[in-house]
Amino acid sequence: MDEPKYAPLKLENQLCFPLYACSREIIKQYKPFLDGLGLTYTQYITMLVLWERSSVTTKELGRILYLDSGTLTPLLKKLEAKGLLTRRRMPEDERNLVVSLTVAGEILREHALSVPGQIARCTQLEPEEAASLYRILYKLLGQLEPED
Repeated sequence: MDEPKYAPLKLENQLCFPLYACSREIIKQYKPFLDGLGLTYTQYITMLVLWERSSVTTKELGRILYLDSGTLTPLLKKLEAKGLLTRRRMPEDERNLVVSLTVAGEILREHALSVPGQIARCTQLEPEEAASLYRILYKLLGQLEPED
């Protein structure tokens, strides 16, 4: 049943599969480091945005992280319960929520400093390979990103 017409349906010919499998495996590598911080991977990437910006609307956060509100809302509630961020309605438009870093969230940043280096050691990519992969993935993301 190895007819050439079915070659496009082979798993080895799917771009999506190595991206999917790699993503899962890399996220697994994060787990022991993030467990020490009390964060899941999705919570960690949310905190990365807040460590950069201190404050952001939920709409902007969802856009940056490629997360919908159904995923983002419970995630933010959990981080708020941990005391790492606050959520407040914007006075000029109460439909918009602003997410802000707390002092505890800022302190956690110091503890997270070692995570990127630990992950870099896990992947064992040369810096040039990592930079090239990063550029290619963001190029692909840009092409797949829906127009507003």
